[in-house]
Amino acid sequence: MNARATFTRMDISTKEDWMAIVPEAMKMNKTLPDRVLDHLKLLDGDYGGFPIDRYSHCLQTATLALRDGRDEEYVVCALLHDIGDTLGSYNHPDIAAAILKPFVSDANLWMVQNHGIFQGYNFFHHIGMDRHMRDMFTGHEHYARTEEFIALYDNPAFDASKEILPLSEFEPMVRRVMAVPKNSVYKAALKAAPVAA
Repeated sequence: MNARATFTRMDISTKEDWMAIVPEAMKMNKTLPDRVLDHLKLLDGDYGGFPIDRYSHCLQTATLALRDGRDEEYVVCALLHDIGDTLGSYNHPDIAAAILKPFVSDANLWMVQNHGIFQGYNFFHHIGMDRHMRDMFTGHEHYARTEEFIALYDNPAFDASKEILPLSEFEPMVRRVMAVPKNSVYKAALKAAPVAA
């Protein structure tokens, strides 16, 4: 059994406690891609009324992006853009963005976080919503990128007769993209903290 901390409140934790916690956290961090990929697989068989299941939609979106020559980070964003469907029924793009935030560029993060509103252009008018909702972002630096993501990859990825690569094609990419965080709340806090004298 691994060593465990002994505190009952975090404000009375000790350095020794954290020497037990940090190695376990590092092990957990290394398995993040496994957990993300397992969660993506929960979409397998979940049609939700769509022509193909949500898992196949994610795979096909990534397939289209890969075949179009997009870089790995972009392809991983395409793969995971709807991973939040199982937990975020009302805000699935936010779930995907939260998972990807430490590992991707601001442009890709914004694209994932706002893709739901941009995809809405294609169907909101059928369900009593404003299809032009995306126009609230007109002039934003990543507007065109997100509009293009929908047009080229997300929108046409509901076609069972078209190529859908297996997850094994994308697993190495997910592992590489998630190997080292570019950003995190902890790194941001360290940058903002005053230097101790």
